[in-house]
Amino acid sequence: MSGLAGNVYKLYNLCMRIDKFLKISRVIKRRTVAQEACDGGRIEINGKIVKPAKDVKPGDIVTITFGNSTMKFEVVSVDEHQTKQSAETMYRIIEE
Repeated sequence: MSGLAGNVYKLYNLCMRIDKFLKISRVIKRRTVAQEACDGGRIEINGKIVKPAKDVKPGDIVTITFGNSTMKFEVVSVDEHQTKQSAETMYRIIEE
């Protein structure tokens, strides 16, 4: 996301850093672990390996590699205020 489109997404809070998203959505329990996963090349957004600061937005496809297993999901929401019960509504699992 660069240029005008990226600025519009940020202005209206339609995007979130991938490390923060993974923590808030409770896909990964701690943000530091999410950052390490990104730094280790285990997180992809739309097929590209990303750094922890990469923004994610609704509609993006995220792939996480955990050892021999892979989890692929679509981002549905980037709302920062989630409870444990509503965290799973932030994404839709495509394959596990």
